[in-house]
Amino acid sequence: MKTLLLCVMAMPLVALAASNSPDASFYKKAAEAGISEVDLGNLAEQKSPDQQVKDFGAMMVKDHSAANEKLQALAASKGISLPSKASVAQMATKAKLDVLSGETFDKSYIKSQVKAHTETIALLNKEINSGQDPDAKAFAQSVLPTVRSHLKAIRSIAAGAKAASASQ
Repeated sequence: MKTLLLCVMAMPLVALAASNSPDASFYKKAAEAGISEVDLGNLAEQKSPDQQVKDFGAMMVKDHSAANEKLQALAASKGISLPSKASVAQMATKAKLDVLSGETFDKSYIKSQVKAHTETIALLNKEINSGQDPDAKAFAQSVLPTVRSHLKAIRSIAAGAKAASASQ
């Protein structure tokens, strides 16, 4: 009976330790970023008049959905609860994009994607360099090349969009 009582009393401490681990912030931010990428990718597929932007949005949905599933499984194996929606700032970006259309939508979406992928690369590098959880570090290392290729792709789309608007 005493052992059972001690186990029950220790449960919140174990949960607290998991949520306060140095890597808990990484898990939370990575999950929010992934959710946001899928949300915004769906929006780009629906709203963009530019096939390149639509295709990029589709790639975001596909690649970030896969990464989100891996992160969810990893977090679940460690008893870490991940957020189920994007951060407030990310939701504000989506709300802003929701009311835009046409070329204005594309410009704003492209700008938000360059910013988001730059921030995600910084988050992944920070985890790789200073994270404590070897599994979280391995996850960051595994998705970093994909996120870098996304940044390269969106920068290429941005360059093409600037060249097209300069020639008009």
